[in-house]
Amino acid sequence: MKSKWKLRVNALWLVPALLCCEPVMGRDITPAGASSPTTVPVYLDDTKPLEQRVEDALSRMTLQEKIKIIHAQSKFSSPGVPRLGIPEIWCTDGPHGIRPEVLWDEWEQAGWTNDSCTAFPSLTALAATWNPDMALLYGKSIGEEARFRNKSVLLGPGVNIYRTPLCGRNFEYMGEDPYLSSRMVVPYVKGVQSNGVATCVKHFALNNNDINRHTSNPIVDDRTLYEIYLPAFKAAATEGNSWSFMGGYNLFRGEHASYNPILMNQILKGEWNYDGVVISDWGAVHDTKTAVTGGLDMEFGSWTDGLADGVSNAYDNYYFANPYLKGIRNGTYSQQELDDKGRRVLRLTFRTSMNRNRPYGSMGSDEHIEACRRIGQEGVVLLQNKDNILPVDPSRTRRIAVIGENAIKMMTVGGGSSSLKARYEITPLEGLRKRVGDAAGIVYARGYVGDTTTSYNGVVTGQKLADRRSAQELRDEALEAARNADVVLFFGGLNKSDYQDAEGTDRKSMDLPYGQNELISALAKVNPNIVVINISGTGVAMPWLGEVKGVLQAWYLGTETGRALADVLTGDVNPSGKLPYTYYASLDQCGAHKMGEYPGHPGIDALGNEVMDIPYNEGIFVGYRFTDKNRLKPNFPFGHGLSYTTFKYGKASADRTTASADDTVTITIPVTNTGAREGKEVVQLYVSDPKSSVPRPVKELKGFKKVSLKPGETKTVAFELTADELKYFDADRHEWVLEPGEFDALVGASAGDIRSKVRFTVK
Repeated sequence: MKSKWKLRVNALWLVPALLCCEPVMGRDITPAGASSPTTVPVYLDDTKPLEQRVEDALSRMTLQEKIKIIHAQSKFSSPGVPRLGIPEIWCTDGPHGIRPEVLWDEWEQAGWTNDSCTAFPSLTALAATWNPDMALLYGKSIGEEARFRNKSVLLGPGVNIYRTPLCGRNFEYMGEDPYLSSRMVVPYVKGVQSNGVATCVKHFALNNNDINRHTSNPIVDDRTLYEIYLPAFKAAATEGNSWSFMGGYNLFRGEHASYNPILMNQILKGEWNYDGVVISDWGAVHDTKTAVTGGLDMEFGSWTDGLADGVSNAYDNYYFANPYLKGIRNGTYSQQELDDKGRRVLRLTFRTSMNRNRPYGSMGSDEHIEACRRIGQEGVVLLQNKDNILPVDPSRTRRIAVIGENAIKMMTVGGGSSSLKARYEITPLEGLRKRVGDAAGIVYARGYVGDTTTSYNGVVTGQKLADRRSAQELRDEALEAARNADVVLFFGGLNKSDYQDAEGTDRKSMDLPYGQNELISALAKVNPNIVVINISGTGVAMPWLGEVKGVLQAWYLGTETGRALADVLTGDVNPSGKLPYTYYASLDQCGAHKMGEYPGHPGIDALGNEVMDIPYNEGIFVGYRFTDKNRLKPNFPFGHGLSYTTFKYGKASADRTTASADDTVTITIPVTNTGAREGKEVVQLYVSDPKSSVPRPVKELKGFKKVSLKPGETKTVAFELTADELKYFDADRHEWVLEPGEFDALVGASAGDIRSKVRFTVK
């Protein structure tokens, strides 16, 4: 009965919010018989400046009310101020879709029948589009779904840098490069917030592994911090104006990230002049004093069962609840600190749940389905295409062998907080069958059995993946199917199980699980016309790379997975995705494993607790910066991606050969489609400082543009370089420094395929 009661309470609180999409408390109300409207308090008058409304509301609140709004009242909500008509704040997990409703204080589902969402592609897939227009479309679409469910805060996007391919949450992030992540996160944030829903950019900062995530203590120098791990967060705060940030579970210099005075007070709220809210990750708060003074504004998830803590409400015992209230009353903490937190929460409320002009949103619309499919199409990366094995022409192909568990396994469920209850999910096999029809015979063989789990936190896919056949029987069936096929499409990779692409764990190696490497090699021996479609959120080892003709990096593409992949495989869509990270041949090519320490060694934090110290000895040399420096040849370089057409780059030129620090240098280069079909190319600009007085990468990404070209068409692509793109961070002076001298602008199709360069001098 207790569980049912909590479910009922949850529904009673939420359903009215869904039915009443606009708060009425901000409108003028004329009582019967009155000759003029009643006076509306300033804080309810949305024609008044935001800061004036905030100060007015704050001045009317009691001490207890100020305390209440800065901590949770349920798993995903914080209380408002009912006396003043200030509503609650409701959060929802993202960043790939709107999480289904859960019980008031449990992770299990509330049992609603109308909370299914559109599952959008993973953020790695979005980053692989290298298209800010797709990021804006993504943000606008997912923001509309959050708004329809009356959410105030979307917990995402994630922009932590890929430091290691083993990180379990890489699929939730935007790659290894700070510039690419910065340019993709800003339109995502703006798209979401155009709906009156706040993004909560996470996990600030240095959440680069999920193993030991509550005790990880990265040891990072300031130059590395500012050049590699902060730029995407800074762009989200200063350009995107994200209304909230989430701290991480990890520590930084001995103090927890969610209330780290360096990250939150000095950098975010100080140097970046951030006026939004800092929200803790769920269960990331461990102490009242340090949390109060360390820059945290809202506490969530400190206990898992807040309604069953004896006779009291455990939410009243949160670090930001009664302990904080008691500390203010006895003089331990100042009213000034509390008022700053209250102002930030009120700003968030006025920008979201009390914004009468925000649109109503929509859920599972045709437009969202189309957006999902388009983003998936643009994110798929064609890594290898020997003998033009792709695209597959169904009209000229007699028999297609589809092999692998990932051809039939739904991927929207599982993986941690990004697990979704999708309205539907089209698997790769379903998508191919719908596209090909009877034009070519499709024979399916599973080949291996991996994770047969079909549920997560109460969400059930309905699939039946159990298979009692032996490994040898599965292998024999796959080999027979391959032997008699014109082309073999192997759908493998990872899934969202623990120790693969999943929150809370990291991978144990780069190898594909479930014996896939051996199976792929065996298939290639009986039929060389094999294409491997790798479904994963991060790079995997490919010992069979030289044995197969085609390789496609397919990510997790959400609701429209099957159709998006069929579009690319059959040539209905020309692939245009590019890798957002370096595809290492082995872990030895990754600086975090070759030079740094992973997952670290035991240490002690500021309070004397045991932690895992993780020295980032590779410094600024992350991803392609490390392979460039050490002249390593990865399987595929950062920015790599092929097309079904070809592109010719002309000679790059600069509009000036000598510039001052205040000048803008414009780099131009003509690009021509020399193939027989229309396609999109991502033209990439890297900058090199060949004679720097400090160690600098061989080159760094500082611009990119995606252009669409018809056969034979030429377009001139232009990039503008300012002093900001040429600077490095001087830790001793704590400022960005432009060093005079010669710079090279390098233009190419990837970090490993530079087509032209031009030199200019800065005086």
